Amino acid sequence: MLDIAVLYNKYKFLGQEFLTWLWFSLENTPDSLTDEEGIPILMTVGNRIVLEVIREESTVESVTIKGDNADLSEGIVAIRKGALVTEMSLIYKKNDLAWTFTLKGENFNITGLKTPETPPLESKDEVEGAIIDKLYLASEVVNLVGNLFRIFIRLRISEGWRDETVPAIKRWLTA
Repeated sequence: MLDIAVLYNKYKFLGQEFLTWLWFSLENTPDSLTDEEGIPILMTVGNRIVLEVIREESTVESVTIKGDNADLSEGIVAIRKGALVTEMSLIYKKNDLAWTFTLKGENFNITGLKTPETPPLESKDEVEGAIIDKLYLASEVVNLVGNLFRIFIRLRISEGWRDETVPAIKRWLTA
């Protein structure tokens, strides 16, 4: 049986490939991302992307692009040189609500989660309900990431990955 640390290191590339694919999909085929009911997921890349490329065993080059109106072309150049997205800030919208968060590809940690605002508490009796509301709003992002990863894995193990998706990503990188 393989040790957890060995498995972690062996498969951590999947999270990086996932984030790289997600960036490509959000830029090029956003209508292909749907929830369980087939409703399009409204999501955009936020104000921060971190890319890494491993040159040798101990050499890791990192590129961080941040800023509200940042030019992401440097990230495209980094991917051309073999980098993968390791961390990405995202904005998710559903109905009139908006969430912002950062997703780390290595371990799927969701950090910096900002949920839609909830009404202010008017009495101490409303604390339990407010906590439940916030937990529900946070679970929306967890479910979203799980759904997106399922879409990615189904595509990644299909013939369509090699025949359609990889060539489309290559075209995106050279455009």
